[in-house]
Amino acid sequence: MSIKEMISEHPQVGADYNEQLGEAIKHAMYGAAIMNSCADACSAEGGDMSRCIRLCSDASDACTAYYRIASRRTAGNVTVIKSLSEAVIIACKVCAEECAKHDNAHCKRCERMCREVVEDVVQAHEGMVEAA
Repeated sequence: MSIKEMISEHPQVGADYNEQLGEAIKHAMYGAAIMNSCADACSAEGGDMSRCIRLCSDASDACTAYYRIASRRTAGNVTVIKSLSEAVIIACKVCAEECAKHDNAHCKRCERMCREVVEDVVQAHEGMVEAA
């Protein structure tokens, strides 16, 4: 099953499918799950991981809002999607910076995912036009 295929099959998308936006939505979905899982794993680590937990949770929530709203293609609300793009970029950058400070596998994986989400969302954001 593919979210990208689902979006391309939408009656108001068809040949106007935006590959960059589809990729950003896909990675935001995966990112939300990985960031959420990292926050949970951080809660099981020794020491004070409260900042990492908070930033992973915030990034996960931003990604969730992004993929849910951006995957709705009826009368695409480009203004809101672009605004959410900015929030996702900020939340994921901050999360990646925090996760980079920790020497455990789950934070390293989360850091990589955050950076992938940022890259994809930046490309989608730059490629969006108001008529999309």
